[in-house]
Amino acid sequence: MLEKKIQKAISEAFAQLYNHDLPEVEVGLQPTRKEFEGSYTFVVFPYLKITKGKPEDSGAQIGNWLKDNTDFITNFNVVKGFLNLELSDESWLKTFSEIAADESYGSFSPNGQKVMVEFSSPNTNKPLHLGHLRNNFLGDSASRILAANGYEVKKVNLVNDRGVHICKSMLAYQKVGNGETPESAGMKGDHLIGKYYVKFDQMYKVEINTLIDKGIDPEEAKKEAPSIKEAQEMLQKWESGDAETVALWEKMNGWVYKGFDKTYETMGISFDTMYKESNTYLLGKEVVEEGLEKGVFFKKENGSVWVDLTAEGMDEKLVLRADGTAVYMTQDMGTCDMKHKDFAFDKSVFVVGNEQDYHFKVLFAIMGKLGRAYADGLYHLSYGMVDLPTGKMKSREGTVVDADDLLQEMFNTAEKHTRELGKIEGMDEEEAMNLYRMLGLGALKYFLLKVDPKKRMLFNPQESIEFQGHTGPFIQYTHARISAILRRGKSLEVQTGFDPEKVGELSKREVELIFKITEFTKSLREAAREYSPAIIAQYVYDLAKDYNGFYQEVPIFNEENNDRLAFRIVLSAITAKLIKKSMNILGIEVPERM
Repeated sequence: MLEKKIQKAISEAFAQLYNHDLPEVEVGLQPTRKEFEGSYTFVVFPYLKITKGKPEDSGAQIGNWLKDNTDFITNFNVVKGFLNLELSDESWLKTFSEIAADESYGSFSPNGQKVMVEFSSPNTNKPLHLGHLRNNFLGDSASRILAANGYEVKKVNLVNDRGVHICKSMLAYQKVGNGETPESAGMKGDHLIGKYYVKFDQMYKVEINTLIDKGIDPEEAKKEAPSIKEAQEMLQKWESGDAETVALWEKMNGWVYKGFDKTYETMGISFDTMYKESNTYLLGKEVVEEGLEKGVFFKKENGSVWVDLTAEGMDEKLVLRADGTAVYMTQDMGTCDMKHKDFAFDKSVFVVGNEQDYHFKVLFAIMGKLGRAYADGLYHLSYGMVDLPTGKMKSREGTVVDADDLLQEMFNTAEKHTRELGKIEGMDEEEAMNLYRMLGLGALKYFLLKVDPKKRMLFNPQESIEFQGHTGPFIQYTHARISAILRRGKSLEVQTGFDPEKVGELSKREVELIFKITEFTKSLREAAREYSPAIIAQYVYDLAKDYNGFYQEVPIFNEENNDRLAFRIVLSAITAKLIKKSMNILGIEVPERM
């Protein structure tokens, strides 16, 4: 590709001009800013000790050498220490022809490495909410990015299906449920169980206030309230295998899973393996024994087991309680080993909110100290909270935003917006409904994925659905526009290939578009390195924007030169292919017509 050729040429320039060996891989290039002439920029500042000249003079020296000694650099300009390089039309057309002829452009061969991505991890006591949406979309897209980079990917979901929080909804159902089922209530199973989780909370708060009114300390009241004690007793019954408790737990969790499945299907999310905490919560105790034997862990006088991470810049961390019961860390250590045994991964990615940053730092440090060869491949894909503009779409509980409600709201908004803009002419009802779902889900996914995962973000439903601006529907609409152009080209029987030598001079818009096309594999590599779908989201937005600029300024079907017309059709086709590929990596479908 052109970038490698420029790096090689600059390396040669350093050898000739300054008698210095500058490895090609160390030659940093960046896209030239739009306000300057050129496509690639070489920053001279880091090399002034070698050139022993002023930034402008050094840039001019290197620029002149490149212009005189290569057949693809036609001109240059130096802005302070930035050397902006202009390339020949021939070199752009040759590069584009190679991409157009390469069916597998933008795909990497298998690299022989395995990666496990764990995401979603809901609790079976309530429906999925807005935070889960960001988690699911990040995990799904990160999996697609890694697969596109040649990794063998396994997507897993570790469901929190046990514990006192699950017993809370079970207890409330037992007390006031009266045999209600999802069918009799006309509700999804996860919503029904969520309703009883809220009912428990209401009962519990009444009990706490009653105890406080009797003069009991608020913190003590929280521990002594009858409902919380009953929930804890129920958990003990479940752990001891009490038949009635286990049957109720299985029935209620079964309803929740059916509800989750429906939400996952609507979101376009799937998993290769489902782990359940009820099968993993006892794991890890043998790892504690191993840690004690190896001297990695130590026992305190009360019998509790700890790890000292002060040398790693952290503190002491409990790994087993004095009474021999596990803490989350115990279970996570055991689960790490179990997952590696199931799928001998080179990397394991945990998609979990940033409130757990410290937990994962500790977990990874422990696995390293225990000598696990896979410890270096453990990665926490941490993400920030999602906020909504005040007062928008409050959920049934009035606290968190329900995922199903939000998805439906997006589909409704997409329908209203699309009808107002008249973008469904000639479509039957089924086609139109599919389009609304595609646009609504695309808007939601794109808006949540375009932000760097680490940043807290504000989700604005109205803004996300717009057909203009940095949105999913803008990119989806661009794909539909290009598809219409390709259909017209086919109906006019435009020749399918072009001779690069007969295309003639390229416009600035055409050069910008080819340049953006050549950047795809680089963006894909960077997205995998950073575990960031935001990089692909930015790339595909820029690509769509550059295509729209080209479409507005460069006539396609008014062109009389057959090779130039065919070139513009192929340029459109490759752009559409990369838009579709990029959006697919984000888990978003694109329409063929609108």
